[in-house]
Amino acid sequence: MEEETRYTKQDLETMRAWTLQRKIQVTQTRLIEWLGRYDWNVYVSFSGGKDSTVLADLAARVYQVFSCPKRQDPLRLVFVNTGLEYPEIQKFVRDFAEWLKAKYKIPVELEILHPSMTFPQVLSKYGYPVISKETAKVIYYARRGSRWAINRLDGLDKHGNESKFKERFKKYKFLIDAPFETSQLCCDVMKKGPAHRYEAETGRKPIVATMTEESEQRQSSWLKYGCNSFDSKRPMSKPMSFWTEQDVLQYLKMTGIPYAPVYGEIIEADPQLQLFEEAGERKLVTTGCERTGCMYCMFGIMSDKEPNRFQRMKQTHPQQYRYCIGGGHFENGILKPDKTGLGIGTILDYIGKPY
Repeated sequence: MEEETRYTKQDLETMRAWTLQRKIQVTQTRLIEWLGRYDWNVYVSFSGGKDSTVLADLAARVYQVFSCPKRQDPLRLVFVNTGLEYPEIQKFVRDFAEWLKAKYKIPVELEILHPSMTFPQVLSKYGYPVISKETAKVIYYARRGSRWAINRLDGLDKHGNESKFKERFKKYKFLIDAPFETSQLCCDVMKKGPAHRYEAETGRKPIVATMTEESEQRQSSWLKYGCNSFDSKRPMSKPMSFWTEQDVLQYLKMTGIPYAPVYGEIIEADPQLQLFEEAGERKLVTTGCERTGCMYCMFGIMSDKEPNRFQRMKQTHPQQYRYCIGGGHFENGILKPDKTGLGIGTILDYIGKPY
Protein backbone atom coordinates (compact mmCIF):
# COMPACT_ATOMS: atom_id res chain seq x y z
CA MET A 1 0.00 0.00 0.00
CA GLU A 2 1.44 3.37 -1.02
CA GLU A 3 1.99 6.05 1.59
CA GLU A 4 -0.55 8.85 1.47
CA THR A 5 0.90 12.12 0.21
CA ARG A 6 -0.28 15.70 0.30
CA TYR A 7 1.20 16.63 -3.06
CA THR A 8 1.99 14.94 -6.37
CA LYS A 9 5.11 14.89 -8.52
CA GLN A 10 3.19 16.98 -11.03
CA ASP A 11 2.64 19.62 -8.31
CA LEU A 12 6.37 19.69 -7.73
CA GLU A 13 7.21 19.99 -11.42
CA THR A 14 4.73 22.86 -11.75
CA MET A 15 6.33 24.72 -8.84
CA ARG A 16 9.85 24.11 -10.12
CA ALA A 17 8.80 25.76 -13.39
CA TRP A 18 7.65 28.96 -11.65
CA THR A 19 9.56 32.18 -12.20
CA LEU A 20 12.17 33.05 -9.60
CA GLN A 21 10.08 35.99 -8.45
CA ARG A 22 7.12 33.75 -7.69
CA LYS A 23 9.35 31.26 -5.89
CA ILE A 24 10.67 34.08 -3.71
CA GLN A 25 7.13 35.18 -2.83
CA VAL A 26 5.94 31.66 -1.98
CA THR A 27 9.08 30.92 0.05
CA GLN A 28 8.59 34.07 2.11
CA THR A 29 4.93 33.15 2.63
CA ARG A 30 6.03 29.76 4.01
CA LEU A 31 8.48 31.55 6.31
CA ILE A 32 5.72 33.83 7.62
CA GLU A 33 3.51 30.79 8.29
CA TRP A 34 6.33 29.13 10.22
CA LEU A 35 7.04 32.23 12.30
CA GLY A 36 3.38 32.59 13.12
CA ARG A 37 2.87 28.97 14.13
CA TYR A 38 5.81 28.97 16.56
CA ASP A 39 5.63 32.59 17.70
CA TRP A 40 9.11 33.40 16.35
CA ASN A 41 10.71 30.59 18.38
CA VAL A 42 12.55 29.31 15.29
CA TYR A 43 16.04 29.31 13.80
CA VAL A 44 17.67 29.23 10.37
CA SER A 45 20.12 26.38 9.87
CA PHE A 46 23.05 28.25 8.35
CA SER A 47 25.97 26.27 6.93
CA GLY A 48 27.56 29.16 5.06
CA GLY A 49 26.85 27.42 1.75
CA LYS A 50 25.10 29.20 -1.09
CA ASP A 51 21.68 27.62 -0.46
CA SER A 52 21.51 28.58 3.21
CA THR A 53 22.94 32.02 2.37
CA VAL A 54 19.94 32.67 0.12
CA LEU A 55 17.60 31.32 2.80
CA ALA A 56 19.12 33.56 5.47
CA ASP A 57 18.72 36.60 3.22
CA LEU A 58 15.08 35.76 2.48
CA ALA A 59 14.41 35.26 6.19
CA ALA A 60 16.09 38.58 7.02
CA ARG A 61 13.80 40.36 4.57
CA VAL A 62 10.78 38.80 6.27
CA TYR A 63 12.07 39.77 9.71
CA GLN A 64 12.63 43.33 8.54
CA VAL A 65 9.00 43.68 7.48
CA PHE A 66 7.24 41.74 10.23
CA SER A 67 9.38 42.15 13.35
CA CYS A 68 7.84 44.06 16.23
CA PRO A 69 10.03 46.78 17.83
CA LYS A 70 8.62 45.97 21.27
CA ARG A 71 9.70 42.34 21.10
CA GLN A 72 13.03 42.61 19.29
CA ASP A 73 13.13 38.91 18.45
CA PRO A 74 16.45 38.28 16.68
CA LEU A 75 16.91 36.41 13.46
CA ARG A 76 18.62 33.32 14.83
CA LEU A 77 21.24 31.69 12.63
CA VAL A 78 22.66 28.38 13.86
CA PHE A 79 25.96 27.14 12.46
CA VAL A 80 27.26 23.67 13.34
CA ASN A 81 31.04 23.99 13.39
CA THR A 82 32.24 20.48 12.64
CA GLY A 83 35.80 21.61 12.01
CA LEU A 84 35.51 20.14 8.51
CA GLU A 85 34.38 23.28 6.70
CA TYR A 86 36.53 25.23 4.29
CA PRO A 87 38.37 28.05 6.12
CA GLU A 88 36.55 30.53 3.88
CA ILE A 89 33.21 29.18 5.10
CA GLN A 90 34.22 29.53 8.75
CA LYS A 91 34.99 33.21 8.23
CA PHE A 92 32.02 33.90 5.95
CA VAL A 93 29.48 32.62 8.46
CA ARG A 94 30.46 35.31 10.94
CA ASP A 95 30.84 38.03 8.32
CA PHE A 96 27.46 37.36 6.75
CA ALA A 97 25.65 37.49 10.08
CA GLU A 98 27.09 40.97 10.60
CA TRP A 99 26.22 41.93 7.02
CA LEU A 100 22.57 40.93 7.52
CA LYS A 101 22.42 42.95 10.72
CA ALA A 102 23.76 46.08 9.02
CA LYS A 103 21.85 45.61 5.74
CA TYR A 104 18.37 45.07 7.16
CA LYS A 105 18.74 46.89 10.49
CA ILE A 106 17.49 43.88 12.44
CA PRO A 107 18.92 42.00 15.42
CA VAL A 108 20.79 38.91 14.23
CA GLU A 109 22.05 36.25 16.62
CA LEU A 110 24.61 33.73 15.37
CA GLU A 111 24.88 30.61 17.52
CA ILE A 112 27.72 28.18 16.90
CA LEU A 113 27.32 24.54 17.90
CA HIS A 114 29.92 21.79 18.10
CA PRO A 115 29.66 17.98 17.77
CA SER A 116 30.38 15.68 20.68
CA MET A 117 33.02 13.73 18.74
CA THR A 118 35.86 14.71 16.43
CA PHE A 119 35.89 13.57 12.81
CA PRO A 120 38.76 11.07 13.33
CA GLN A 121 36.86 9.60 16.29
CA VAL A 122 33.76 9.15 14.14
CA LEU A 123 35.79 7.52 11.35
CA SER A 124 37.48 5.16 13.81
CA LYS A 125 34.21 4.14 15.47
CA TYR A 126 31.79 3.98 12.53
CA GLY A 127 33.69 4.19 9.24
CA TYR A 128 34.29 6.55 6.33
CA PRO A 129 31.63 8.42 4.30
CA VAL A 130 32.07 6.82 0.87
CA ILE A 131 29.94 6.79 -2.35
CA SER A 132 26.62 7.98 -0.84
CA LYS A 133 24.73 7.91 2.45
CA GLU A 134 22.47 5.10 1.27
CA THR A 135 25.28 2.98 -0.17
CA ALA A 136 27.51 3.49 2.87
CA LYS A 137 24.63 2.39 5.11
CA VAL A 138 24.01 -0.73 3.00
CA ILE A 139 27.70 -1.70 3.11
CA TYR A 140 27.85 -1.03 6.87
CA TYR A 141 25.00 -3.45 7.59
CA ALA A 142 25.95 -6.00 4.94
CA ARG A 143 29.36 -6.40 6.56
CA ARG A 144 27.49 -7.20 9.76
CA GLY A 145 25.34 -9.86 8.14
CA SER A 146 22.04 -8.01 7.74
CA ARG A 147 20.01 -9.90 5.13
CA TRP A 148 18.19 -6.83 3.77
CA ALA A 149 21.54 -5.14 3.06
CA ILE A 150 23.06 -8.23 1.43
CA ASN A 151 19.94 -8.56 -0.73
CA ARG A 152 20.27 -4.97 -1.85
CA LEU A 153 23.86 -5.52 -2.99
CA ASP A 154 22.56 -8.45 -5.05
CA GLY A 155 19.96 -6.21 -6.67
CA LEU A 156 17.12 -7.71 -4.63
CA ASP A 157 14.42 -6.14 -2.47
CA LYS A 158 14.04 -6.98 1.24
CA HIS A 159 11.97 -10.04 0.33
CA GLY A 160 14.67 -11.42 -1.96
CA ASN A 161 12.94 -10.57 -5.23
CA GLU A 162 14.73 -8.98 -8.18
CA SER A 163 14.34 -5.20 -8.21
CA LYS A 164 15.40 -2.82 -10.97
CA PHE A 165 15.49 -0.03 -8.38
CA LYS A 166 18.04 -1.97 -6.28
CA GLU A 167 20.27 -2.94 -9.19
CA ARG A 168 22.31 0.22 -8.77
CA PHE A 169 23.83 -1.19 -5.57
CA LYS A 170 25.30 -4.28 -7.25
CA LYS A 171 28.34 -2.41 -8.56
CA TYR A 172 29.38 -1.54 -4.99
CA LYS A 173 29.28 -5.07 -3.60
CA PHE A 174 33.10 -5.15 -3.77
CA LEU A 175 33.16 -2.73 -0.81
CA ILE A 176 32.07 -5.52 1.55
CA ASP A 177 35.66 -6.77 1.44
CA ALA A 178 37.28 -3.32 1.48
CA PRO A 179 40.12 -2.69 3.99
CA PHE A 180 38.09 0.14 5.51
CA GLU A 181 34.66 0.56 7.09
CA THR A 182 31.94 2.70 5.49
CA SER A 183 29.07 4.39 7.29
CA GLN A 184 26.38 7.03 6.89
CA LEU A 185 26.59 7.95 10.58
CA CYS A 186 29.13 10.75 10.17
CA CYS A 187 26.43 13.33 9.33
CA ASP A 188 24.27 12.11 12.21
CA VAL A 189 27.03 12.63 14.75
CA MET A 190 28.75 15.72 13.34
CA LYS A 191 25.75 17.75 12.12
CA LYS A 192 22.37 16.37 13.16
CA GLY A 193 23.36 15.55 16.74
CA PRO A 194 24.25 19.13 17.75
CA ALA A 195 21.12 20.48 16.03
CA HIS A 196 18.86 17.99 17.80
CA ARG A 197 20.37 18.84 21.18
CA TYR A 198 19.91 22.55 20.48
CA GLU A 199 16.26 22.04 19.59
CA ALA A 200 15.65 19.95 22.70
CA GLU A 201 17.22 22.62 24.92
CA THR A 202 15.54 25.66 23.33
CA GLY A 203 12.33 24.30 21.82
CA ARG A 204 13.15 26.20 18.61
CA LYS A 205 12.00 24.80 15.27
CA PRO A 206 14.42 24.64 12.32
CA ILE A 207 14.23 26.30 8.92
CA VAL A 208 16.52 24.62 6.40
CA ALA A 209 17.51 25.26 2.77
CA THR A 210 17.20 21.71 1.44
CA MET A 211 15.74 21.25 -2.05
CA THR A 212 13.89 18.27 -3.51
CA GLU A 213 16.17 18.05 -6.55
CA GLU A 214 19.00 16.93 -4.25
CA SER A 215 17.65 13.49 -3.34
CA GLU A 216 14.73 11.09 -3.59
CA GLN A 217 14.34 11.14 0.17
CA ARG A 218 13.86 14.90 0.21
CA GLN A 219 11.37 14.68 -2.62
CA SER A 220 9.38 11.99 -0.80
CA SER A 221 9.30 14.12 2.36
CA TRP A 222 7.99 17.12 0.43
CA LEU A 223 5.30 15.05 -1.30
CA LYS A 224 4.10 13.92 2.13
CA TYR A 225 4.34 17.14 4.15
CA GLY A 226 4.97 20.06 1.79
CA CYS A 227 7.38 22.86 2.71
CA ASN A 228 6.26 23.22 6.34
CA SER A 229 6.05 19.85 8.04
CA PHE A 230 4.04 20.93 11.07
CA ASP A 231 2.82 17.37 11.65
CA SER A 232 6.06 15.41 11.31
CA LYS A 233 7.90 13.86 14.23
CA ARG A 234 10.47 16.65 13.98
CA PRO A 235 8.66 19.74 12.65
CA MET A 236 10.79 21.49 10.06
CA SER A 237 10.38 24.26 7.51
CA LYS A 238 11.93 23.65 4.08
CA PRO A 239 10.62 26.72 2.23
CA MET A 240 13.01 26.36 -0.72
CA SER A 241 12.05 22.76 -1.49
CA PHE A 242 10.87 23.59 -5.00
CA TRP A 243 13.92 25.72 -5.88
CA THR A 244 16.75 24.46 -8.08
CA GLU A 245 20.46 25.17 -7.94
CA GLN A 246 19.98 27.47 -10.92
CA ASP A 247 17.45 29.49 -8.92
CA VAL A 248 19.98 29.87 -6.11
CA LEU A 249 22.73 31.05 -8.45
CA GLN A 250 20.33 33.38 -10.23
CA TYR A 251 19.24 34.88 -6.90
CA LEU A 252 22.83 35.49 -5.83
CA LYS A 253 23.67 37.07 -9.17
CA MET A 254 20.47 39.15 -9.28
CA THR A 255 20.63 40.51 -5.72
CA GLY A 256 24.40 40.86 -5.42
CA ILE A 257 24.37 39.67 -1.81
CA PRO A 258 27.68 38.31 -0.45
CA TYR A 259 28.41 34.59 -0.66
CA ALA A 260 31.36 32.48 0.41
CA PRO A 261 34.44 33.23 -1.73
CA VAL A 262 35.30 29.54 -2.01
CA TYR A 263 32.66 29.32 -4.76
CA GLY A 264 34.57 31.74 -6.96
CA GLU A 265 32.55 33.76 -9.46
CA ILE A 266 29.10 32.97 -10.86
CA ILE A 267 29.33 32.94 -14.64
CA GLU A 268 27.41 31.66 -17.65
CA ALA A 269 28.51 28.24 -18.85
CA ASP A 270 29.92 27.73 -22.30
CA PRO A 271 26.89 28.17 -24.58
CA GLN A 272 28.09 25.36 -26.87
CA LEU A 273 28.16 22.88 -24.00
CA GLN A 274 25.19 23.67 -21.77
CA LEU A 275 21.90 25.24 -22.67
CA PHE A 276 18.52 25.13 -21.05
CA GLU A 277 16.62 23.33 -23.79
CA GLU A 278 13.23 24.85 -23.02
CA ALA A 279 14.10 28.34 -21.87
CA GLY A 280 17.12 28.82 -24.11
CA GLU A 281 18.96 30.44 -21.22
CA ARG A 282 22.58 29.81 -20.43
CA LYS A 283 23.28 27.75 -17.35
CA LEU A 284 25.01 29.48 -14.47
CA VAL A 285 28.05 27.84 -12.89
CA THR A 286 30.62 28.72 -10.26
CA THR A 287 34.31 28.99 -11.09
CA GLY A 288 35.33 27.54 -7.71
CA CYS A 289 33.76 24.80 -5.59
CA GLU A 290 30.37 23.48 -6.65
CA ARG A 291 29.48 22.33 -3.13
CA THR A 292 30.93 23.40 0.20
CA GLY A 293 29.98 20.71 2.67
CA CYS A 294 32.58 18.90 4.73
CA MET A 295 35.95 19.11 2.97
CA TYR A 296 36.86 15.46 3.43
CA CYS A 297 33.51 13.86 2.58
CA MET A 298 33.48 11.25 -0.20
CA PHE A 299 29.72 11.13 -0.69
CA GLY A 300 29.01 11.83 -4.36
CA ILE A 301 32.64 11.39 -5.39
CA MET A 302 31.79 8.88 -8.13
CA SER A 303 29.87 11.52 -10.08
CA ASP A 304 32.50 14.26 -9.69
CA LYS A 305 33.94 15.52 -12.95
CA GLU A 306 37.68 16.13 -13.11
CA PRO A 307 39.17 18.02 -11.51
CA ASN A 308 37.21 16.42 -8.67
CA ARG A 309 36.92 17.85 -5.15
CA PHE A 310 40.24 16.38 -3.97
CA GLN A 311 42.15 17.44 -7.05
CA ARG A 312 40.85 20.98 -6.54
CA MET A 313 41.72 20.82 -2.84
CA LYS A 314 45.31 19.95 -3.76
CA GLN A 315 45.59 23.27 -5.58
CA THR A 316 43.53 25.52 -3.31
CA HIS A 317 44.09 24.10 0.20
CA PRO A 318 47.36 22.09 0.14
CA GLN A 319 47.66 21.83 3.92
CA GLN A 320 44.21 20.30 4.32
CA TYR A 321 44.88 18.10 1.29
CA ARG A 322 48.00 16.57 2.83
CA TYR A 323 46.16 15.80 6.07
CA CYS A 324 43.20 14.36 4.19
CA ILE A 325 45.03 12.16 1.70
CA GLY A 326 48.01 11.06 3.76
CA GLY A 327 48.38 9.29 7.07
CA GLY A 328 46.22 6.53 8.43
CA HIS A 329 47.24 3.08 9.68
CA PHE A 330 45.76 -0.39 9.74
CA GLU A 331 44.32 -2.15 12.79
CA ASN A 332 43.47 -5.79 12.17
CA GLY A 333 43.48 -5.07 8.47
CA ILE A 334 41.10 -2.08 8.69
CA LEU A 335 42.14 1.49 7.89
CA LYS A 336 41.96 3.99 10.75
CA PRO A 337 42.93 7.68 10.82
CA ASP A 338 45.84 8.78 12.96
CA LYS A 339 47.65 11.95 14.00
CA THR A 340 49.41 12.21 10.64
CA GLY A 341 46.25 12.15 8.53
CA LEU A 342 42.95 10.56 7.58
CA GLY A 343 44.30 8.11 5.00
CA ILE A 344 41.65 8.96 2.40
CA GLY A 345 44.17 8.45 -0.41
CA THR A 346 44.04 4.73 0.37
CA ILE A 347 40.27 4.71 -0.10
CA LEU A 348 40.35 6.71 -3.31
CA ASP A 349 42.91 4.29 -4.72
CA TYR A 350 40.64 1.39 -3.80
CA ILE A 351 37.57 2.83 -5.53
CA GLY A 352 39.58 4.09 -8.50
CA LYS A 353 39.21 7.84 -8.12
CA PRO A 354 42.18 10.16 -8.88
CA TYR A 355 43.34 12.76 -6.41
